[in-house]
Amino acid sequence: MRYLNLVFAAFLLSLVTQSAAAQGFSLASLPYPYDALAPVIDEQTMRIHHGRHHQAYVDNLNKAVAASPALAELSLEALLTQVSKTSDAVRNNGGGHWNHGFFWQSMTRPGEGGAPSAELLAAINRDLGSLDQFKAAFRAAGLSRFGSGWAWLIVTADGKLKITSTPNQDNPLMDVVADRGTPILGNDLWEHAYYLHYQNRRGDYLEAWWQVVNWSVVSSRYAEARRTRE
Repeated sequence: MRYLNLVFAAFLLSLVTQSAAAQGFSLASLPYPYDALAPVIDEQTMRIHHGRHHQAYVDNLNKAVAASPALAELSLEALLTQVSKTSDAVRNNGGGHWNHGFFWQSMTRPGEGGAPSAELLAAINRDLGSLDQFKAAFRAAGLSRFGSGWAWLIVTADGKLKITSTPNQDNPLMDVVADRGTPILGNDLWEHAYYLHYQNRRGDYLEAWWQVVNWSVVSSRYAEARRTRE
């Protein structure tokens, strides 16, 4: 648990402190081998998703920020919180970079994800009925998202848990979305996240995905979100 918390803290720090003014945004390595999530997510999908799709978001974000010198000193999260003032290129690629970094850290090998902490489970029961009801509602949010996008579990401004969904590469940190909050879990609904193995069976992907959710990381995110609101 201590190791996972340290890894997650280092990841967040890299997002907050990294700015275009230094040496540009960069693609971090995955916290596990490309084949680690199989059979839920196959190795080829992970290689393409991380090495091509995520890399493209990073490259295009660097180009977009370079074209707007006023943005050069901002961290990635700072860009997202005021993304309404930026270009579509910053919005799409900044969101793509942040979302994917968050997504990789949300997963681990099948069977090694543990369970929600007592604190998080109590909040799920309080706000979403039960863990099973939460999973069903989260899956429904993913299925109902037309086209590409993301499903999220967020902590709202009043400290409650809420399931949301955003289109394209938007996320709950952005000042352009209806439901803002602190994300603690997110699942990628773009077809490139699952199509090689599941084809058009998004529901099967959403159901199998729980096998690789890293509840230790999600629980740490929830605890941190609670602390920042106290």
